[in-house]
Amino acid sequence: MGFTVLIVGLLGLLAAPGFAYTININGDSNVDGSGQQSVSINGVHNVANIDNNNGWDSWNSLWDYENSFAATRLFAKKSCIVHKMNKDAMPSLQDLDTLVKQQKGKGPEGASPKDLMYSINPTRVEDVNTFGPKIASMCRGIPTYVAEEIPGPNQPLYSKKCYTANILWILRMSFCETSVETY
Repeated sequence: MGFTVLIVGLLGLLAAPGFAYTININGDSNVDGSGQQSVSINGVHNVANIDNNNGWDSWNSLWDYENSFAATRLFAKKSCIVHKMNKDAMPSLQDLDTLVKQQKGKGPEGASPKDLMYSINPTRVEDVNTFGPKIASMCRGIPTYVAEEIPGPNQPLYSKKCYTANILWILRMSFCETSVETY
């Protein structure tokens, strides 16, 4: 019996589909100027989870490649922002895995990150299940809003009312108010 449990346990470790990477980041508004990002990739469920631990500016982002939606939970705002994934700007799951491995132990090197800016609709989402079970699990129980991508030329109009989530040195996503709202 003990041998069977040992074999099943070892097989579980070998078959684990997810990989997690932790990368130290600097200069992201924390008191001492540093924080940490963890990227977990699950190829079986087609999901990437990015955790940014940086004091009050911490956030968590879930990229659901299966349903083409992403959600970012902003802890300072106590809210969840859901948006359609821009597959032209956001790396594929395989590319994200490669980029994270390349960035581990390095700082911001190479090309500037891609910028995506989103306008947040102030109307709260009634049913988070609309975005699939993965996003629903992350956003259930907290105020959730939908954001639409803002095309490049209109971005400067929103620069003062935005909350920015930098994903490693690959992608910078800004979530911007459209009016006075509590997101």
